[in-house]
Amino acid sequence: MRLPAQDHRATRIQTPGKLPKGLDRSLHDLLGRVRGSRRSLQRLQAEAEQIVTTSLQHRQLSDQRLKEQLQQLAIQFRRRKKGYEALVPVALALLAEAAERSLGMRPYPVQMLGALAIHHGFLAEMATGEGKTLTACFPAILTGWSGRPCHIITANDYLAGRDAEVMAPLYAYAQLSVGWVGGEMESEQRRANYAKAVVYTTSKELLADFLRDRLQPGATGDAARRQLRKLLQPRNRQSDGRVMRGLDTAIIDEADSVLIDEAVTPLIISHPQANAPLTAACRLAHQIAAELTPGVDYRLDPRYREIRLTEPGRGRIEAAATELPGLWRGSARREELIVTALTAREMYQRGKQYVVEEGKVVIVDEFTGRLMPERSWRQGLHQAVECREGLELSDPSETLARLSFQRFFRFFRQLGGMTGTAREAAGEFWHIYNLPVLAIPTHKPCLRQLLPQQVYPDRSSKWQAIAEEVKAHHASGRPVLVGTRNVAASEELAAMLGDQGIACQLLNAVNHKQEAQIIAAAGLQGAVTIATNMAGRGTDIRLGRGVAELGGLHVIVSELHESRRIDRQLFGRCSRQGEPGSARAYISLDDELLQRFTPPPARKLLGQALLKNRRGAALLTEKSISLAQQAAQRLAFQQRKTVLQTDDWLTDALSFARTEVES
Repeated sequence: MRLPAQDHRATRIQTPGKLPKGLDRSLHDLLGRVRGSRRSLQRLQAEAEQIVTTSLQHRQLSDQRLKEQLQQLAIQFRRRKKGYEALVPVALALLAEAAERSLGMRPYPVQMLGALAIHHGFLAEMATGEGKTLTACFPAILTGWSGRPCHIITANDYLAGRDAEVMAPLYAYAQLSVGWVGGEMESEQRRANYAKAVVYTTSKELLADFLRDRLQPGATGDAARRQLRKLLQPRNRQSDGRVMRGLDTAIIDEADSVLIDEAVTPLIISHPQANAPLTAACRLAHQIAAELTPGVDYRLDPRYREIRLTEPGRGRIEAAATELPGLWRGSARREELIVTALTAREMYQRGKQYVVEEGKVVIVDEFTGRLMPERSWRQGLHQAVECREGLELSDPSETLARLSFQRFFRFFRQLGGMTGTAREAAGEFWHIYNLPVLAIPTHKPCLRQLLPQQVYPDRSSKWQAIAEEVKAHHASGRPVLVGTRNVAASEELAAMLGDQGIACQLLNAVNHKQEAQIIAAAGLQGAVTIATNMAGRGTDIRLGRGVAELGGLHVIVSELHESRRIDRQLFGRCSRQGEPGSARAYISLDDELLQRFTPPPARKLLGQALLKNRRGAALLTEKSISLAQQAAQRLAFQQRKTVLQTDDWLTDALSFARTEVES
């Protein structure tokens, strides 16, 4: 049975205020630059080096004595008396020794620097292979000792389970329990794991459980009400169904993916609701849309991924709907149905936005390349895609609860994180989450060679050049990792290489179950690996014997992304911990980035310059790509801002229910 104080913490959250604007925004941004300045880095760096030096003196302690000192520190952190924060360096020095004894890992100064940064509320930018998994344990233990809930957010279920298992000996040495929560777990198993001192999970599972807890029958966010109910109904003391024990501290791995990329789409809890009229309307809309002509009846806006009907198109739809049921008589509703059907036909492609598995449409996360089997598109779009694929239509979903990741992570009292790519979005991290970015230096100098990018007038010539480069490196024995934007591109390249007798490992949303093993073997001599954006984030690519002498892993980015951060993530797969390696990007003028964000006249000019090999063509292309990525990022930021504004609007509009939503 929970004590009243524990029960209160189970639903207490920090209510986020409105984001600063105008002069307040300018002053807030200035504060962020000060917090993330070089002076902050130097201060924490000196402290980290002192901690590591002190930790070496603890080698003479017996196991019993070391555990006794850790236990005493745990008591101090639990009591949280004034001045206990001064014990953080002492605690981290002892934990560094505990890590070596329990895991065989002694943290480097840069790992301890990362731990200090996270504990003090920074977002630590740490390069790939610098040991982020161990780094996260130290601030997690400090929070765990305090008795407050601590969640470590990972990229996927596999990493959550792996990290909890691998790091369990260190947590046990520090006398803390550790658990993990994954998508396949039932409620009782979730409740048992959330009860642990430190919990590894994903952002989607954590937010979904938070919302489901709020939807439980009889559940309320007001602890006083719950206590009063227990007093008035002493015989009715059964659990209200909640699985979590509250929100307090979150440590986010791959924070750019969680807090930036995934923040565009809010998480929605829904359940299928049979709606025969809507299902029939989706089928009719698909048939009518098939008769419309692009450029005449409707126009495509690739930048905003929108369909706009023309006046002739509206007339054709009205004529087609004259003998249809009442749902089609309102112009706004029938046009919405047709636009949805056209969007499914023109903007959604199998192998890019979704795959078909066992007769069902399964969404592919465009930022991670992973399947999202429990997710569906809203407002009839999912059914429209099913119509296009000729599948049985699923029931549309009724929304029960909705919350954006942006707002959710602002509920936490303490937020910290780490990623290999943060500086491009440093302003947004600070503006929305109050997370200053601190760039952590690498343990060893980075030896990565960034080779000049190659530009081609069309997709076909680009893929041929990529295949030739893979073939050349494969012949020399160097391992090659090729990053693609989607499933279709990865399978196309794999087929091309197969025709040339080059065997490769394929990692995408369709073939993802052996992700860790495929990526772990990507550094072996002669290995060729093709991966979508997932690219095994969280799993090190270790070089095989003799590979370093050949030049290390070679990474090919087959198509640039809207975000420069994702390109850097792929580049970062090579040259970990001072190893050699190289990376190159390939571009064609019909790549999606340039198609969406570069005007057609500019693309035509670039094509002519490339075909005639004019002087400065490469420089002009590079500038065009930079401008396209900047435009894409402005659009993405505006979309995230709109999601946040929608949250604020809903909170204001439903202020009468505020205690249920935010207490």
